[in-house]
Amino acid sequence: MPQITSPLRGEGTNRDRGAMVPRSPAHHPATTTAVALPLRGGKGGGSLRHTGITSMATAQTRTLSRIMMAPAVIVLLIWMIVPLVMTLWFSFQNYSLINPMMTGFAGWANYIYVIGDPSFTQSLVNTLILVGGVLAITVIGGTLLALLLDQPIWGQGILRILVISPFFVMPPVAALIWKNGFMHPGYGMLGHLWKAFGLQPVDWFNQYPLFSVIVIVAWQWLPFATLILLTALQSLSEEQREAAEMDGANALNRFYYIILPHMARAITIVILIQTIFLLGIFAEIRVTTGGGPGYASTNITFLVFRTGILSNDIGAGSAGGVVAVIIANIVAFFLMRAVGKNLDA
Repeated sequence: MPQITSPLRGEGTNRDRGAMVPRSPAHHPATTTAVALPLRGGKGGGSLRHTGITSMATAQTRTLSRIMMAPAVIVLLIWMIVPLVMTLWFSFQNYSLINPMMTGFAGWANYIYVIGDPSFTQSLVNTLILVGGVLAITVIGGTLLALLLDQPIWGQGILRILVISPFFVMPPVAALIWKNGFMHPGYGMLGHLWKAFGLQPVDWFNQYPLFSVIVIVAWQWLPFATLILLTALQSLSEEQREAAEMDGANALNRFYYIILPHMARAITIVILIQTIFLLGIFAEIRVTTGGGPGYASTNITFLVFRTGILSNDIGAGSAGGVVAVIIANIVAFFLMRAVGKNLDA
């Protein structure tokens, strides 16, 4: 019988099933290439075009924002860099306000004079005592006032306003109020109180000058600490307090194990912000004690003022200002590390 040769696989037709047998893609590379390309107007092309438009819009927005911020950044840099550069330049010069025509390069002589002066060490110690004393009073007192103001008492709103109001008093005005209205031994309120009990009035600014400045500055910053700590205290869940009370915890244990850990971050923020400002205390010392008696109430900031303005030595005063900036940055560096660890905990 004659043999019937079947068509090659992948070619011809399958007449029995009436369907076309698909051809292998390997034999038709053009078909394979056509399948790999996305169709015009399909999802792939639209997505690519959308991504490109978004990237262009983002780049344009960034460029526009940088252009709009540039004037403010330039003004801020000029505001900061120009005084710093001038201070650095004067710190290496022999420049006195008494005879400004006689100038010359002093090298490191101004820095050696400032750091070697015995008043510098005393001023540095006074600065640390001032900052530490104010922080201790404001943090402890602010915590106690926050606990008191958090209680449901009559006239709570008015009481909060009265507690916060000293923060809005200007430092020279606050210093004058305390100097003449409270601490003056002759006609101050504390002097009359001492006399009422048959005691000798205390001359606060001569006998306890640094303590007097600490009290005045702490009075100004106590409302700030109270406000921050009260806000943190009010965010504490009432269910936690009630659960601890039902478990038999007394008030001291509830404060130590629940309230104080909850306020830890707020206390850290208070310490950070106040330290930055307390390193530059000037007006209170200038109005009340003038840095005296001697250098008993002089801090680094007032020492720079004494050297540069009162002694008319701009070179040494500028050197003292540079040293003060370096000390402030060192303190801020370690403080930021401590704050970062506490905030990340």
